[in-house]
Amino acid sequence: MAQDRSNIAFTITHMNANHQDSLASYLQVYCHVSSREAKSARLEDISLSDLLISANGTRYTVPIDPPMESFSESRTRLVAMHKECLERLGRSDITIKEYRRPEGKELLIFAVCLVGLIGFCRRSNFLPGSLFYETVGLSSVPALADLFYKTQPFVITTLAGSHAVEASLLTVKRLRRHGVPVLSLVWCAWVLNNLIEGFTVWVRFDRMVTEERAKREHRK
Repeated sequence: MAQDRSNIAFTITHMNANHQDSLASYLQVYCHVSSREAKSARLEDISLSDLLISANGTRYTVPIDPPMESFSESRTRLVAMHKECLERLGRSDITIKEYRRPEGKELLIFAVCLVGLIGFCRRSNFLPGSLFYETVGLSSVPALADLFYKTQPFVITTLAGSHAVEASLLTVKRLRRHGVPVLSLVWCAWVLNNLIEGFTVWVRFDRMVTEERAKREHRK
């Protein structure tokens, strides 16, 4: 019995310190708790047949089905439950918890896209006398300014439209899949960056996922 209590205490401490995301997913899948309410999940107790998890001031009982025969099974069973929850939630086992700003070539692409969005947002920006026209020196290349004026509707529709579609897909295909909370600062930073920069944001995000997976493999 003393050994069981020791195993239980270790499991509770370990889960709360290192696997809080697993506890939250248990509540979402098995108790139908929203992701916002589940994010504060903490394991309070564990028995052979269930987990007692608290979140946002409420206690929930999560069944272990079938019940364990001994607490030596707890790690295997909790890992199996975690994998089932990820599958049912459409989530990856890699969670991204931070935003990474563009650097190098990606920073150049970001700057070009930002200037493009600012310049092409108004057709009048390519007429003599406008602030944009005078600032970027279009007076020295009037033929180019005329071309930009003529193509402005097509360019802004294509650029802004494609980036908006990419940002929408990013929220589903990457941010939700890798556990980035909706409307969190990290979520907003990635979405806003995608609206400006475009597809290279996906490349940077996928690179972070690859790095996190490599770190996990290295720790094994």
